[in-house]
Amino acid sequence: MARLVLKFGGTSVADIARIRNVARHVKREVDAGHQVAVVVSAMSGKTNELVGWCTEASPMHDAREYDAVVASGEQVTAGLLAITLQNMGVNARSWMGWQIPIRTDGAHGAARIQEIDGAEIVRRFGEGQVAVIAGFQGLAPDNRIATLGRGGSDTSAVAIAAGLKADRCDIYTDVDGVYTTDPRIEPKARRLARISFEEMLEMASLGAKVLQVRSVELAMVHKVRTFVRSSFEDPDAPGMGDLLNPPGTLICDEDEIVEQQVVTGIAYAKDEAQISLRRVEDQPGVAAAIFGPLADAGVNVDMIVQNISEDGTRTDMTFTVPAGDLAKATAVLEDAKSTMRFDVIQSEKGLTKVSVIGIGMRSHTGVAATAFKALAGRGINIRAITTSEIKISILIDGEFSELAVRTLHSVYGLDKA
Repeated sequence: MARLVLKFGGTSVADIARIRNVARHVKREVDAGHQVAVVVSAMSGKTNELVGWCTEASPMHDAREYDAVVASGEQVTAGLLAITLQNMGVNARSWMGWQIPIRTDGAHGAARIQEIDGAEIVRRFGEGQVAVIAGFQGLAPDNRIATLGRGGSDTSAVAIAAGLKADRCDIYTDVDGVYTTDPRIEPKARRLARISFEEMLEMASLGAKVLQVRSVELAMVHKVRTFVRSSFEDPDAPGMGDLLNPPGTLICDEDEIVEQQVVTGIAYAKDEAQISLRRVEDQPGVAAAIFGPLADAGVNVDMIVQNISEDGTRTDMTFTVPAGDLAKATAVLEDAKSTMRFDVIQSEKGLTKVSVIGIGMRSHTGVAATAFKALAGRGINIRAITTSEIKISILIDGEFSELAVRTLHSVYGLDKA
């Protein structure tokens, strides 16, 4: 017998027929004798609808009331799944975030989980009851519903798995695992059997949409073994009930991966924008004067390149931001031009960041050189580069996105079984 947390996303619970399919997945694990908690998202499209209603009611709405509205999507799904399970003869009940409780900080709309008291759920496990938990929501210090930000149900599931000391957390989604790159761009992309927490964190933060970044962070901190699985596979297909190696991708500690590839995957993020500040004063404190106000404005700065100053007085500084933040970033920079001490702002949209990821890079040389040579061979110009122990990120013109992904996927042999 094991303790499992199963999470089902919006597409998996999009209508009653799919909720019945989810219930079959849950019943399979219950029939195998496991203790099961299920975390559900809102039905596909419902959260967007609820957010739209809040904006329509008032563009400058109270964040606490926003949370009260948008958290209702998960509440509906949890109730419907509990009803469906009961109809199948499974002892189940729904739980809202505040009933457990999942305690968060006070940042309504983007709250962070601080504590989970799973004692009552564990007690009910002993009575054979399945807990169906509304994801994405918790209880803020002001005793009101708080939501965890978009994609927060993944975070709920991993946090609950850690709080319940679960043996495994299964994230069911509309894909059957984590691939070496986006299969829509490269048909030869392969599903990975295992990937380390660190690699998955890089993949998620660099453009892969399989898991929410904070959920991977939590899994890594609490060592929660996490499987990414497809909810659309037949719940009773061979191997689906395998406790140790079900179909999908296991995200786990590096020590569990016996054969480490040098490169594990290629991620990409489109809609990057580049900002260049020309003739910046080359003095201590200038970087802080530039990036401090951007951080205060909530602009996420990524790649930063500073040219060497020839005469020790002036330099150029280039960095990237999401394209959606470009107007805000340039406005902040123009407003503080006198304290930032630069001459001209130049900016450009339509760029893509392509990243090569793998824990094997730590012990292998020449990984970066291979990427640069391969891109050069395809006539792809590199605008900026950043590296870490297990990642190389390269900024290129957006028109070359797919070619770059396919080229790098091939040059590292990721298309070979």
